[in-house]
Amino acid sequence: MYDAAILLVDDEQTIVEILQTVLYKEGFTHIDTAQSGEEAISRCQTKKYDLIVLDVMLPGRSGIEICPFLRQTTDAPILFLTARSSDFDKLSGFAVGGDDYITKPFNPLEVVARARSQLRRYVSKLPQQPSEVVGESRDFSNQIYDYGRFIVNECAGELIVRGKTIACPALVFQLLLFLCKHPNQIFTKRELYEKVWGEEALSDDNTVMVHIHRLRERIEQDPSDPRFIVNVRGIGYKLVLPVAKENES
Repeated sequence: MYDAAILLVDDEQTIVEILQTVLYKEGFTHIDTAQSGEEAISRCQTKKYDLIVLDVMLPGRSGIEICPFLRQTTDAPILFLTARSSDFDKLSGFAVGGDDYITKPFNPLEVVARARSQLRRYVSKLPQQPSEVVGESRDFSNQIYDYGRFIVNECAGELIVRGKTIACPALVFQLLLFLCKHPNQIFTKRELYEKVWGEEALSDDNTVMVHIHRLRERIEQDPSDPRFIVNVRGIGYKLVLPVAKENES
């Protein structure tokens, strides 16, 4: 099993200790902690993490406030812990770069389940080490999706827009990759959630909508008038396969 590096950011020591205990029992041994937003930013600047569990209500700057700063140094999944359950608070977390959220009070085993789900997607897009493919013959030709304006390299886990590598959070990348593998096919928001998030019971429409918006911001020339990720009114979304590659200045 991949032993992920996890950062727990919460100023409530009891919660940190509970999560550490449960994660250790589930086989995770590389766990660091931070009690403030500033400490979390500092840790992410000096160490690479595979998952960040981030409390919203922190002393000083909140988790919502520091998330954009974390995104400057890491594309690891960010799982928010929040005592708030309104749609506005959830959407705020997604909008600043979060990948999932859990409302307090929570079952620690739910945190583990969410963590595993996020890690499976994140680790799957990491470049493979040479030792993992010794003796194997693999064809990566179908793992590069070239849409002219942007290129998705599944093997390298990269999104390249007009020749520039663009930072892309794990779930945004996985959503784009899924759509690239099924061009011109319409998917409802529920279908996208089940295919990409893999958790039917935990879905809501806003989650998919926010991630579609974040995806458009990265690949579209004009996100308000999308050419690639289009909405089919009353049904869902699809990735439009261009007739010819773009030649943009």
